[in-house]
Amino acid sequence: MTIVERTRALLLQPESEWRTIAQEPRDLSDLFTFYVAILALVPALAWLIGASVVGITTADGTIRVPLIPGLFSAIFGYLASFVAVGLIGLAIDGLAKAFGGRGDLVNALKLAAYSYTPLWLAGIFNLFPGLRFLSVLGLYGLYLLWTGLPPLMRITRGRSWFVLVVGVCAVGLALLVGELQGMIFLRRVG
Repeated sequence: MTIVERTRALLLQPESEWRTIAQEPRDLSDLFTFYVAILALVPALAWLIGASVVGITTADGTIRVPLIPGLFSAIFGYLASFVAVGLIGLAIDGLAKAFGGRGDLVNALKLAAYSYTPLWLAGIFNLFPGLRFLSVLGLYGLYLLWTGLPPLMRITRGRSWFVLVVGVCAVGLALLVGELQGMIFLRRVG
């Protein structure tokens, strides 16, 4: 299955796609190499182009991030995507038993990686200052997480609470990464 087919199926038919994913070989190298590595490029490259070429609108006008700090910031954000998938996968695995499911790190990592799909795709809106608010469409990933819990982690009861807990962890992690990214790479911009 190609990345385009997988992405389309996840977005349009998540319940049946999760069942397919649950039956697939347990190869994480393919997941990270041919899925995460490609989709995580979308927000990183869009942010680099949007911030360094198009510019960021502020109260003082439009500023452009210099190319080198912007490039390093984009690389940092790209690598942080891998760390985020790993940490959220660990959280999913750790919480599964508490919610009546089964612990399975490989399935937890699959669930984390594929649930990030809408967020990475919505990262394309980083290209255009006026459309960045549309990144909120990435929240569809919470629904993907919710629908993927029964086939991958065997969680049927308390799914809403599970998604809430994992969602809070993911948002907290994203805020931390964003703050670190700003402090390290962008403090002198503007």
